Amino acid sequence: MKELVSFLHELHDHNDRAWFDANRRRWEAVREEFRTFTEGLIDGIASFDPSVKGLRPQDCIYRIARDTRFSPDKSPYKTYIGAIVAPRGKKAGYAGYYFHVEPVVDERLSMGSGLTAGIYCPEPVVLRSVRDEILDHGAEIVEAMNEAEGFRLNTVNCLRRTPTGYPRGTEYDALLRQKDLFVTRPMDDAYLLAPNLLERVIGEFRRTHHLVAILNRAVQFAYDEMR
Repeated sequence: MKELVSFLHELHDHNDRAWFDANRRRWEAVREEFRTFTEGLIDGIASFDPSVKGLRPQDCIYRIARDTRFSPDKSPYKTYIGAIVAPRGKKAGYAGYYFHVEPVVDERLSMGSGLTAGIYCPEPVVLRSVRDEILDHGAEIVEAMNEAEGFRLNTVNCLRRTPTGYPRGTEYDALLRQKDLFVTRPMDDAYLLAPNLLERVIGEFRRTHHLVAILNRAVQFAYDEMR
């Protein structure tokens, strides 16, 4: 990952098409390195979560080009790279395992590298199903989050009040207010550049499998209801 991290650092300082075109061969080399890593990640996760078997790296890796159509920031490229290993790939809307590489250049603007497991920005019908799962099986979800040792629930995107249609004041009220439901753990440079990175990441994600499986139970129920 050393060359990838170095490339992303430089891209942060030279985020324009001219620099990128001049360094395209470097990009192609580090992209291939990341593709190979993602391939190994898919195989490793599939060993404990068969729902991701058969995925290809291109099903999981997000493009580095930014969509600037509706953003005041017209920088053409992301200064990070990520891959989501989830059933049916990155566009299917299922919960999954996300690997994110982002060098910290400015702590105010960069979230840094990290691992994430769960569901992000679900469609309204899926979010309702997840909240129903919390209401019916909250103890199991809390147990699954406790099993994900080293991960913490991300609480940035949540409602101030319990959503309409759900009881207030239950022991799972904080979970019901979540607009996403995922746990995260950071990766510093020492972690990211370790020679056994792939094995460590697979081991970390293994501890989150129970949570992902519960969430995908809710996602599948929502999709079945939509048919």
